[in-house]
Amino acid sequence: MDRLPFTEEQNMFRESAREFFRREVGPRKEEWRDAGMVSREAFLKAGEAGLLCMWADEQYGGLGLKDFRYEQIIIEENNRYGDPCFFMTLHSRLVGPYFEHYGTEDQRQRFLPGFVSGESILAIAMTEPDAGSDLAGMRSAARRDGDDWILNGQKTYISNGILSDVVIVAAKTDPDKSHTMGLFLVERGMPGFERGRNLKKMGMKGQDTAELFFEDVRIPADNVLGHPENGFFHLMEALAEERLIAAVGNLAAAQLAIDITRDYVRERRVFGKPLSKMQNTRFKLAALDAEAETLQAYIDRGVAVHNDGKLTPEDAARMKLISSELNGRVVDECLQLHGGAGYMDEYEICHLYKDERINRILAGSSEIMKEIIAREILDKR
Repeated sequence: MDRLPFTEEQNMFRESAREFFRREVGPRKEEWRDAGMVSREAFLKAGEAGLLCMWADEQYGGLGLKDFRYEQIIIEENNRYGDPCFFMTLHSRLVGPYFEHYGTEDQRQRFLPGFVSGESILAIAMTEPDAGSDLAGMRSAARRDGDDWILNGQKTYISNGILSDVVIVAAKTDPDKSHTMGLFLVERGMPGFERGRNLKKMGMKGQDTAELFFEDVRIPADNVLGHPENGFFHLMEALAEERLIAAVGNLAAAQLAIDITRDYVRERRVFGKPLSKMQNTRFKLAALDAEAETLQAYIDRGVAVHNDGKLTPEDAARMKLISSELNGRVVDECLQLHGGAGYMDEYEICHLYKDERINRILAGSSEIMKEIIAREILDKR
């Protein structure tokens, strides 16, 4: 089935993005897995290609492209031809827009050009050892000291944690109110800001995930993003797009797994004939393909709704839930169809299998997604 049509300009953009990922990203996957992170050069080259923070206005060096379909194209092409460990979308669409929505004009002029060029890499720090999806359990805190704030706390599982130059750190600003928190811009080199380990993970080995520590970090007033008591609400407003981003990536990874498995079973011979001629193989791939094609229509529709500013948290949760669960089933079935070869590191399905597992956890676990949906259908309707 044909997808919702892309414009001619968007199709041209896809070809350009595909060539970038084929040339600059895909060939370096193994190098980055071994190093435990992508290179800063990758961000600089993406910036040169105009692929970072495309929504930013031209006065900040951006392209002024607000249409989320351009980011959808980047996510799809990066999954297929690049490396999902290259977290440019986290930089560009999960973190960057906080500056557009909540930043001052001075902050936008000071920070956005570096984000667009790739010279300055972004991260956001919410999760703590004892606080993940429940932000109310956060212990990191900031207290006023004149016009400044003094930040103390610890964060963990922070993506882009080693590479980042600017980290948006969520911290409580009133110890007596669980949802009163601020967002603080911590810059590389600030006294008291330390990075811990680049954490070893099951999958996504080319993506840096770190612990961050803050001990009496002095945050000037100019580095407070938005109102220092409204950070919780700023974070909640961004969650729908974050889960849409996750859904687009989940489906792109699942479709890649189906495609490489299709090619493999056509070549692999069992009992004197291609594995693709076995009914079990044909039926399994047919069922997975049907689910993926159906989900593609739903996600494309979700992107269109989001562009209209009408994507609800519940619909974003639905897309995140079903896409991550489908991705999990797809990589499992596809690895099984590879047989023993699927367990070998040299086969891409092996990496897809290991990389997938986090997707049912990040951006809100499947259990959290089900609770969001349940509240709407059982408590509101």
